[in-house]
Amino acid sequence: MLRQIQTLKLSQKLSPQQIQLMKMLQLPTIAIEQRIKEEMEINPALEEGPENDDEPTDDLEEENYDAAEEDDDQREDFALTDYMDDDEGISYKEKVNNVSPDEEKREIPFSVGQTAQDLLEAQLGMKELDNHEYQVALFLIGNLDDDGYLRRDLTAIVDDMAFTQNITTTEKELQQLLTIIQDFDPAGVGARDLQECLLIQLRKKEVQTMIVELAIEVVEKHFEEFSRKHYDKIAKRLEIDDELLKDVIHEIVKLNPRPGNSMADGQKSMQQVIPDFTITNEDGILNLTLNGRNFPDLKVSKEYIEMQKEYAKNKDKAAKDASTFVKQKLDDAQWFIQAIQQRGQTLLYTMNAIMEFQRDYFLTGDETQLKPMILKDIADEIGLDISTVSRVSNSKYVNTPFGTFLIKTFFSEKLTNDEGEEISTREVKKILQECIEAESKKKPLTDDKLVKILKEKGYVIARRTIAKYREQLEIPVARLRKEL
Repeated sequence: MLRQIQTLKLSQKLSPQQIQLMKMLQLPTIAIEQRIKEEMEINPALEEGPENDDEPTDDLEEENYDAAEEDDDQREDFALTDYMDDDEGISYKEKVNNVSPDEEKREIPFSVGQTAQDLLEAQLGMKELDNHEYQVALFLIGNLDDDGYLRRDLTAIVDDMAFTQNITTTEKELQQLLTIIQDFDPAGVGARDLQECLLIQLRKKEVQTMIVELAIEVVEKHFEEFSRKHYDKIAKRLEIDDELLKDVIHEIVKLNPRPGNSMADGQKSMQQVIPDFTITNEDGILNLTLNGRNFPDLKVSKEYIEMQKEYAKNKDKAAKDASTFVKQKLDDAQWFIQAIQQRGQTLLYTMNAIMEFQRDYFLTGDETQLKPMILKDIADEIGLDISTVSRVSNSKYVNTPFGTFLIKTFFSEKLTNDEGEEISTREVKKILQECIEAESKKKPLTDDKLVKILKEKGYVIARRTIAKYREQLEIPVARLRKEL
């Protein structure tokens, strides 16, 4: 049975400017440059160039709004669901789908080098294999992970090939073909674990010296002791002195534990970090600037403004539809410009608060001068939401006189020393790292000893906290830091 019910509903509404700003705040410099280019391509009402002083955009926009339909005048706030509604944007009418196959394509070609799998397939093609063996070996290469290892069980691969490729094979055949692949370059590819990877590399060395032979014996028979760095046990079983064992260990650690990565290293380009902010120190005065190196000046198209005026004067249905479309493009352009401007203001406002909070560090570069700082501290300082501060600090970099750093690294929790002063966990990690760097590698400091050292320096920290900080610094336990 149909019936009418009157209900009250409380919902949060977002303006288009807020939606645009939320998306743009989290974009770093390179991404926002690309975002501007994309917006200029899809919105012809957005142009590059300074605003005309004689005809301000706001005045023209206000005049256009007066000529538009009455229901459009009420579009001050939108719910997110309304803003994403297909009926409002009519996005399918703004694109041409019937592209002729003869139409010239102006896409930018990208040069892509050979992948790791391509290099292995090229070597496979040089082997004398029949079609069946080639297809099986090709399938094995496709199952190698990024490190060059075959992590799957051969039995599972047999079943997989039968069901997915309709190819019948056996574990014995897979083992024979895998042995062929393991002979490919780089040495160690196709191994099923680290031990096998190291043995393949050692056995492929052209000169089999006594050191190499001992290294093979260590990896083959004493790998568990080697991985645990029980060097005393290895020396005793091999009946060699520490100096000779040191040469053997050095021979092993020179090997590549991830041969698959070495194949892709030549294809990977180093990622260039472009800072979003720059902080300079001029005689004790910190200056903050926002990186807008390739940001063009944006303006609303004057031609589209005049076009909308002409359509607004005509009262037939086709003109009204055209007026609605043009007006939407003008609105989108104006909203985008305002979002870019608001983004810059919010970024500078937030980063300036961070800079002032950590003034001592930015003046000296001493990490021990970093104060405990969480997102809430900055949010309370500037009167913005914590999520806004998070968007600003995430994936953005600042260039300082002491290097370029990720902004979120300046945030840290606080501890209290024995004098009752609040200190940053960054300061404790710095001291912890210095202690480990200065330790004797023949007898590394255990976590218990590090607790005592930090306690003597005035930092009372539990052993589990030391272990947590050590893991965050990617420092292994004392046993694995031991050297001969």
